[in-house]
Amino acid sequence: MPGQPIFILKEGSKREQGKNAMQNNINAAKAIADAVKTTLGPRGMDKMMVDSLGDIVITNDGVTILKEMDIDHPAAKMMVEVSKTQDQEVGDGTTTAAVLAGELLRKAEDLLNQNVHPTVIASGYRMAAEKAKEVLSSISTPIGNDAVLLTKIANTALNSKGASTSKAKLADISVKAVSQIKQERGQKVIVDMDDIQLVKKHGGSIEDTVLIQGIIVDKERVHPGMPTFVNNAKIALLNFALEIKKPEFDTSIRIEDPQAIGKFKKQEEGILKGMVDKIKASGANVVLTQKGIDDLAMHFLAKEGIYAARRVKKSDIEKLSKAVGGNMITNIDDLSPQDLGYSDRVEEVKIGEDHLTFVTGCKNPKAVSVLIRGGTEHVVDEIERSLVDSLHVVAAALEDGKIVPGGGAAATEIALKLKEYSATVGGREQLAIEKYAEAMEIVPRTLAENAGLDAIGILISLKRQHSEGHKTFGVNVFTGKAEDMVDLGVIEPIRVGKQAINSATDAAVMILRIDDVIATKASAGGGPKPPGKSPGSEED
Repeated sequence: MPGQPIFILKEGSKREQGKNAMQNNINAAKAIADAVKTTLGPRGMDKMMVDSLGDIVITNDGVTILKEMDIDHPAAKMMVEVSKTQDQEVGDGTTTAAVLAGELLRKAEDLLNQNVHPTVIASGYRMAAEKAKEVLSSISTPIGNDAVLLTKIANTALNSKGASTSKAKLADISVKAVSQIKQERGQKVIVDMDDIQLVKKHGGSIEDTVLIQGIIVDKERVHPGMPTFVNNAKIALLNFALEIKKPEFDTSIRIEDPQAIGKFKKQEEGILKGMVDKIKASGANVVLTQKGIDDLAMHFLAKEGIYAARRVKKSDIEKLSKAVGGNMITNIDDLSPQDLGYSDRVEEVKIGEDHLTFVTGCKNPKAVSVLIRGGTEHVVDEIERSLVDSLHVVAAALEDGKIVPGGGAAATEIALKLKEYSATVGGREQLAIEKYAEAMEIVPRTLAENAGLDAIGILISLKRQHSEGHKTFGVNVFTGKAEDMVDLGVIEPIRVGKQAINSATDAAVMILRIDDVIATKASAGGGPKPPGKSPGSEED
């Protein structure tokens, strides 16, 4: 029939098109950026996240906040991905990346209102991002293996965290830990963060946090008759059970002579005694196994004065192998003195209500542990997040070998150079590049705003300094002036800035290119949710 509507989507499905869909997506992304903006910088504030079960997280770490938020809007979820990517690639700069993405979309809004096509904006943003990375490289300086500079990098990452009061201690731990586990392959430096074990135990104070040249095993000795500590430990790392192996198929044993039962038990005892004798013969005085240990085997080990722990996590055994220099053994007959690892001391330590095994004093370990202490569980969690960030930036600096000034200095220089560059670009892309330059100024502006300073005055002062050739000047949030960030020791790896530019640009371009949102009908339970709207998205 003429004029008869054709239904393509399921009943109850919602669809938004054109400017309305675009505006909703931009609003959602801006709301996410605004939610984390106040956490940026040394004077940033913390957020308290309470989930549906009542569990509390207190943090100012951008990616943690966004992960904990129960976000429903599809465009807002893309902003969360920006922070997650930044966290995986660099470990720091998660808030900066989200704030920058939000600001890029805010500036794009102005151009959309002037009827500039989204693809033109996207093209201009891509060009600006490439130029921004060039500028970043031009103001970077090589770092080498300078421990003082590495400590400053760790300090910069810790400055904006809740652990900033103990930043000297944590920065020192970060540099020593990363320097210990780094591997040099030709001209390249490789740092595997899995080789650093973080163990959290609340109690004590942040100052009690300590780097251990070895590994902490979250297990206690298996028998009270075993020694509580062993000096000059020779450690056997096992991946088999010190138990009688059960047959792989169903079996039954018929014993008709009562004396045979005794012989049968004696034989089992002999097998276990043989295992312990082989361990003793290898020279081992500490046994750490991934599998179980039979009660009788425990007794024999205790009689021989051997310290043993069972059901050690596979990841811990792998770290132990790197720390003590031993090989993991899967068959008792293969155990030899050459397979044993060595450490100065293995001891059982009680922290709070937990008994842990400390393997300490390893010679040149390629895996280390950090015992994190703090007054409460929430404090310990935040210290861990802070320490992870500082460890990652030190690793990134060693791997890339280049650093840039922090405190908004790099962002200001990029903004200045992009405005000069935009004049050389013809067409409407020039407008997008200018807006990208304006968006970069959000970093020093937010740092100043969060410190309660005159943001406009500081921005003007920064621009003047940069136009005079002072490329390393940024915001000193403590004095409220534009100062040289390199002199102040506020520096960060080049990877932080590059990844923030990449992630923020990709997210902004992707959201800008969406002009149609189709939300299919929800299956069971609950009606369809209108596209582009989530609880609080427009109100925020």
